[in-house]
Amino acid sequence: MEQLLILCVDDEREVLDSVLSDIASLSPPFTIDGAESVAEAREVISEFEAQGGKLALILADHIMPDELGIDFLIDLNHSSNNEAAQKILLTGQAGLHDTIEAINRGGLNYYLAKPWSAEELLSIIKEKLTDYVLNYCDNPMPFAQVLDGERIFNHMAQHRLEMPNT
Repeated sequence: MEQLLILCVDDEREVLDSVLSDIASLSPPFTIDGAESVAEAREVISEFEAQGGKLALILADHIMPDELGIDFLIDLNHSSNNEAAQKILLTGQAGLHDTIEAINRGGLNYYLAKPWSAEELLSIIKEKLTDYVLNYCDNPMPFAQVLDGERIFNHMAQHRLEMPNT
């Protein structure tokens, strides 16, 4: 089974811990990690990739001391290793211009304003991860139990019917 990472980045430890708690039910099969800075997030991604894993989803705050979350998402979107990763901006401080930049240049898949509800956050992440596994995993079945199982089963049934007989 493919090793997939969900990475949450927020410089406020209390917020980061809350997000990690809200999505803990996705592990396993996903590896969930947190970072308090963009530099730390880059290290986590690099170490995970060195072990053969892939970044499936990143959830980033916008206003952080060393680098803006949107700039980080744009960098990831221009990286061949991480372009496919689902990118979610979770912030209460991004203006319209910054948000448009994230959408146009950062491959932003979703914008979620603070404060969020745990149910809404988990639902959005499940939807985006389901998109990811259907598009980029050879076998999405191991993820069906924690994601949108109905979509995964329908996708697999449809693709099985499309396979040529051998």
